[in-house]
Amino acid sequence: MTSVVSSPPRTIRIGSRKSQLALVQTYWVQEQLQKRFPDIIFEVHTMSTQGDKILDVALAKIGDKGLFTKELEVGMLNQEIDFAVHSLKDLPTHLPEGLTLAAITERENPADALVVHEKHKDKQIDTLPEGAVIGTSSLRRLAQLRHHFPHFTFKDVRGNLITRLAKLDAGEYDALILAAAGLERLGMSDACAGLHLRIHQIIPKEISLHAVGQGALGIECRADDSEVLALLKAIEHPETRDRCLAERSFLRSLEGGCQVPIGVNTEISGENLTLTGIVASVDGQKFVKDTVTGKANNAEALGIELAQVLRQQGATEILAEIFAVVGRGS
Repeated sequence: MTSVVSSPPRTIRIGSRKSQLALVQTYWVQEQLQKRFPDIIFEVHTMSTQGDKILDVALAKIGDKGLFTKELEVGMLNQEIDFAVHSLKDLPTHLPEGLTLAAITERENPADALVVHEKHKDKQIDTLPEGAVIGTSSLRRLAQLRHHFPHFTFKDVRGNLITRLAKLDAGEYDALILAAAGLERLGMSDACAGLHLRIHQIIPKEISLHAVGQGALGIECRADDSEVLALLKAIEHPETRDRCLAERSFLRSLEGGCQVPIGVNTEISGENLTLTGIVASVDGQKFVKDTVTGKANNAEALGIELAQVLRQQGATEILAEIFAVVGRGS
């Protein structure tokens, strides 16, 4: 009798940054895939990226061409890992040849959040005192907040989420503006009863439109790996995908990067997607903002349309001034 030797299960290697938030996100993806494909082994491999290593320079001064993704992308191209999990807002809109955005997972709250020092726990963003020191490393947040609150003092803040919160608690800042999704994923929101709560206020979209892709995870893999592509499609969230494809198309069409003051908001109602976008000068003095609506299944065309609308309103000139200072993004 001939014995049948079964082949061992394939091991899929997942790439992740080493930060606590990145690992929480990556382990979540690993768990979702393991539930759906119990016969496959999913291993997590960690790497440090340039953005993790350079912590004493403002992000806008470093440039953002793959600041938090390049090392992971090299790992995929060199067959060291099979796919990488990114915060989608960190993933450039132009990917290296041979790689593709394979899946976008269901979005957490994409809004910005106010986190305050203990002494301001009775304040909201519009009642913080004149001269309050607000920490942010995002030109997008900086431009919009300067427009609404020119009486605040803004100071760059770098480091991972835990490091930034420690700086706030030590009194270096009166408040920080952070992504609500990251705080929620680390159990620091009021949605996580019993844990250390840090979200003091969700910033209204009328004050600060969020970053492209904020709150969603983008999973990148080799474009020719059909097996991994099929696996990843199983955890994609179609509504989030359509919203984020519209946002990324808008950003790409404006030739903007992560460190350019471009904000967005997307909503889906039935088959229709509404995309709002803003382009602002860093000082908050100039901005153009508009909205387009169309079919969600034509999301990328909507992004292109909105970019054209804002260019006609002066976005090209605003961006030219910014690029002259911080360089072009991705």
